[in-house]
Amino acid sequence: MGRLDGKVAVITGAAGGIGREAALLFSAEGAQVCVADVGREAGEKTAAECREAFYQAADVSNPESVQALYAETVRRYGGMDILYNNAGIMPPDDDSILATEPDAWDRVQAINAKGVFLCCKYGIPYLLKRGGGSVINVASFVAILGAATSQIAYTASKGAVLSMSRELAVQFARQGVRVNALCPGPVETPLLMRLFESDPAAYERRRVHLPMGRLAKAREIANAALFLASDESSYVNGATFLVDGGLTAAYVTPE
Repeated sequence: MGRLDGKVAVITGAAGGIGREAALLFSAEGAQVCVADVGREAGEKTAAECREAFYQAADVSNPESVQALYAETVRRYGGMDILYNNAGIMPPDDDSILATEPDAWDRVQAINAKGVFLCCKYGIPYLLKRGGGSVINVASFVAILGAATSQIAYTASKGAVLSMSRELAVQFARQGVRVNALCPGPVETPLLMRLFESDPAAYERRRVHLPMGRLAKAREIANAALFLASDESSYVNGATFLVDGGLTAAYVTPE
């Protein structure tokens, strides 16, 4: 018996990285999964490797695309129980506030903040029709603390997701909808590893601050999302769910 038996989950940004791991894990735990992403080839590959899933092209910054995503999920599976709003970007031109241009700011906010807004706006009504459900919005440890090596647009977008999640959690709690902000620390995703491969010193500068001395694996974050999606977290609502290996607790780390 799976931890998500009988549940329908929509996972955005599910073609790769943490989203892909979550799709595979949720499916293995019994959920029917909508693999939503802009990347068709990788998205279809992920869906094909799941027990029961389908791929849906989705641009989370576009209201019509998000509405179509949910309509197709309901058409196939009859409803939705879990919204895992995971899609996000961290482009190379998102830098210090002194270097980041307004167009880079707008692109990041459109996916990372507006995307979560739209997925909640159009998705929560479907959860209400089912009598409740779980919303997992991906924020970040950078919504909790600052960094001198800034990606200002990304940081601001994740702060918005964290605040939005708290408000939604309070608003819908008595209607059976739980909303939590999943806040990963640095994760071994293709996006981040490409950055560190081109600049090993950047990785070493960050690694010294990690109490566990390593980045998280994508499956470790997906495991946390599984807990929030499942009924095991039935009294977890409005949480800032940090999965960062102790990073935000650290002042001095082991030598």
